[in-house]
Amino acid sequence: MHAFDVLGDPVRRRILELLADGEQPAGAVSDVVRAEFGISQPAVSQHLKVLREAGFATVRADGTRRLYAVDAAPLREVDAWLERFRGFWDQRLDALATELARGRRARRATNTTGNEEEDS
Repeated sequence: MHAFDVLGDPVRRRILELLADGEQPAGAVSDVVRAEFGISQPAVSQHLKVLREAGFATVRADGTRRLYAVDAAPLREVDAWLERFRGFWDQRLDALATELARGRRARRATNTTGNEEEDS
């Protein structure tokens, strides 16, 4: 399965978000995902299996519990693929940063002259 096929599913993206906070027991992941998406525990298990088989997640046994964690290797591949497109938004983000700085300077200049109250 291609990385974007895996990441295209909102349930799997949410599971990865949960795992990004650190290793999680399958039960805890399942509880959150079931509550948010209204799907069954077996459906969550299928999504965990897809993530594991595609290399996005690892699992280890801890007694009877299964602990899942993110495996960053496929995410690095996605990041490398996205690199060629960053130029499309980097310039816009730089322009936004410039405009924000310009606005802050203008507010400070206005506030030091006492013409307007400070924005909070």
